Amino acid sequence: MAAPRKENIKDMIMDATEKLLDSQSLDDISLAQIATEAGISKGTLYYHYKTKEDILLAIADRHLEEQLDDFLVWVDNKDKNTSLHRLMKYVIEYNVNGAGPRIHLIYNACLGNEDLREKILERYTKFQKLLKEKIEERTDPQYADFLAWTALLVSDGLILQNGMKNPNINCEDFVRQTDEIFKNLSKN
Repeated sequence: MAAPRKENIKDMIMDATEKLLDSQSLDDISLAQIATEAGISKGTLYYHYKTKEDILLAIADRHLEEQLDDFLVWVDNKDKNTSLHRLMKYVIEYNVNGAGPRIHLIYNACLGNEDLREKILERYTKFQKLLKEKIEERTDPQYADFLAWTALLVSDGLILQNGMKNPNINCEDFVRQTDEIFKNLSKN
């Protein structure tokens, strides 16, 4: 059997780290655990990533790139209803349902991981500008910047509430209500 390709090993490492992040914080995970979970040697892991933070940066990059690609495919699909309210629902729902390691990314960025913070802010800015452009195509451009940030802020807020297992908020209901509100605003 052929050895995994370099890109596949990186994916295996990121996948293993994400799996471990489902039940532990990054601080509680060792590189040895990641290597074991990925089914590789520590030497192979160190060849590709020197630190856990490097892996987290790669995970952030992968998730943010996937989100951007998926959004472009969805929003440019002429066979779908991509009206303003559907656009807002899609972004919020996608972010909340695909939160994965996002809470760890936000947490580590807020606690001083400057490289991670810069990468996330760079991607937020890129996604917010794209989202703003797509919103401008669907409504009064004067509200596009606000609406783009609203979608991102609501998403992050719901991710945090979900992460804290807040019994007072049902994310699915909140997304549904948000969709209804934007649908009604679009009619006016």
